[in-house]
Amino acid sequence: MLQISVETLPANTASPLKSSPALQGERISFTGTLASMTHRQAMDLAEQHGGATTHSVSKQTTMLVVGEEGWPLEPDGNPSVKLREITEWRQQGLDIKVVPESEWLHLLGLEERRRDVHQLSTPAMLSHRLSVSVGLIRHWERIGLIKPVKKVFRLPYFDFQEVACVRRLSELLQAGVSQNELEANLTRLQSMLPGTERSLAQLTLLARDHHVLIRDEAGILEPISGQRLFDFDPDSIAASSSLPLPLEEGRGEGPKLLEISSSSQHTDWLERGTHLLEEARITDAVEAFRCALLSEPTNPETHFHLAEALYRSGNLHGAFERFHVAVELDQQYLEAWTQLGCVAAELGQTQSALDAFDIALQSHADYPDAHFHKAELLHRLNRSAEAVPHWQAYLAQDQRGPWAEVARQRLDADTHR
Repeated sequence: MLQISVETLPANTASPLKSSPALQGERISFTGTLASMTHRQAMDLAEQHGGATTHSVSKQTTMLVVGEEGWPLEPDGNPSVKLREITEWRQQGLDIKVVPESEWLHLLGLEERRRDVHQLSTPAMLSHRLSVSVGLIRHWERIGLIKPVKKVFRLPYFDFQEVACVRRLSELLQAGVSQNELEANLTRLQSMLPGTERSLAQLTLLARDHHVLIRDEAGILEPISGQRLFDFDPDSIAASSSLPLPLEEGRGEGPKLLEISSSSQHTDWLERGTHLLEEARITDAVEAFRCALLSEPTNPETHFHLAEALYRSGNLHGAFERFHVAVELDQQYLEAWTQLGCVAAELGQTQSALDAFDIALQSHADYPDAHFHKAELLHRLNRSAEAVPHWQAYLAQDQRGPWAEVARQRLDADTHR
């Protein structure tokens, strides 16, 4: 999670000054992706509060605001150019403030925007905002990369920034930046922006996860690429793979090998299924989840994953039945009830869909996904008055994501019908 405490702002700047604008006399630049707005909007806002803004930094810059949607790392893995230059000038004795986005919003008195930066999100909300699959988010949780801030029954709520940081590290690894380079750059970043200790631990887990190998009846599989490797010994496995090796306690180790056989444990098959589903190998994923159920036939989570795989294969009726099994096994499985409602709506079973959304909301009245999907169905049914409170309930918890934009548009349309 991005928690920066480079400088503590003076208490008398915690809210806009009445006698003069909060940023009067400041020459401000921005770096990294902002979580609350675009750079252009931030520059306009800074100027409205008395500051002068620049696209680049110079020795005349007095404040650098660091965006909190992921770490400010360039495509090559290095800290942003602006941050490196400002750090160098600060070391030379120049008085330039480095301020995290949330503290900057606090300085301007924009507490609602500041809360949005630290909002909690469900896997579905994160998926739409960060363009990563729900399955990958769940996988990151299982291997300890991200940790839910809270759970309501089986439904996890994550800090948006923590997941955004992991996504950024994953993108850089996939782009070919080595683990060693990223470790060095995160260490450099720590000297500029204290608070990267968690990301260094995440990087180790993420790099290891990028190098998982699976052995099944057909041999050894590298699940990310789908490439089959020669099955000799660990050294041969490492040599057969073009992937760099992750580091463990300072030692280079080969890729982790997951043994998958007819007698495998449930978790191994479940892990294989999620890898295959992430790589869009839907038929193989379905079979892996079915194998997982052979050892644990009453595991609701596995039925849920199988339902998602069946849905992605176009088998709506099969998905509907499996989501039903999941909620029969765990009647407070909120995500399963909501997905059951979505599939029922696609099958034209309107009342079943509304009932499923209602059951989810009876267990968790603030569940944003259920509010969104129920409102969307009511909107399509031209039941505008019923949809409005659900749009409002969703927007009370999400102001920035793509679903929030849809909700605002729908709310405006439904209010004026």
